[in-house]
Amino acid sequence: MQPTIQPFFDPATWTVTYVVYQERRPECAIIDSVLDYDPKAGRTSTVSADKVIAFVREHELQVEWILETHAHADHLSAAPYLRRQLGGRIAIGQHIRSVQGVFKKLFNLEPEFRLDGSQFDHLFEENEEFAIGGMTGKALHVPGHTPADMAYQIGDAVFVGDTLFMPDVGTARCDFPGGNAHELYRSIRKLLDLPGDTRLFMCHDYPPEGRGPMWETTVHAQRECNIHVHDGVSEEQFFAMRQARDATLAMPTLILPAVQVNIRAGELPPADANGIRYLKIPLNAI
Repeated sequence: MQPTIQPFFDPATWTVTYVVYQERRPECAIIDSVLDYDPKAGRTSTVSADKVIAFVREHELQVEWILETHAHADHLSAAPYLRRQLGGRIAIGQHIRSVQGVFKKLFNLEPEFRLDGSQFDHLFEENEEFAIGGMTGKALHVPGHTPADMAYQIGDAVFVGDTLFMPDVGTARCDFPGGNAHELYRSIRKLLDLPGDTRLFMCHDYPPEGRGPMWETTVHAQRECNIHVHDGVSEEQFFAMRQARDATLAMPTLILPAVQVNIRAGELPPADANGIRYLKIPLNAI
């Protein structure tokens, strides 16, 4: 089973959103959508999401799932907007609950904010199967970048979230709350144990100078060429590399607005008494 995959690259956040469907079938899934956010003005817009909506309507597709690989730190999710426009169920891995617990405390969110993941329509368990029309998908728990990261295997394609990047970029950082480089190594090796011709689709690309954005590779290419985790790199070598590299990385520009929205399944915080919604910036706390 080889799904048809339409990517949408957002150059502002280096994010790739995917529409996944089967030829001659209307059902589809949308993976890792983007709500545009201007941090200088504190203003959201739906230009990126509207491109996805236009494609879905042009091809007369029917959205069954709006999938999140994790609570992203580098962009806001457009999942609720897409659901209002197109239907579908917003889903993420069940370990989002632990991420919610960490960030409810950090942002001192309203007492009514629930830590049970009920903001999402569905929480996937490890290896849970789901249908997209005539295709079967499988939710793979791949912790390490965060405790709640999921990859979605649909036919011969796997959407890896922030476990792997293109081979010349490497792998995801592990210094966010709950991140663990040992776990990420094991998650990556689980993905790289799949057949060599399995197509792997990245959530982001941060291209080195001299090449344009890319987002599709294979298990074989990753095993041969990934600069951080190619065959022959041990778990301890990977751990040491990630510890040293993560210590040099700045925080993502949108981490504070993004996380507090994305743990709500993309909904913005409730409005204050004046009718305005506010995002919180914890000072000297991280």
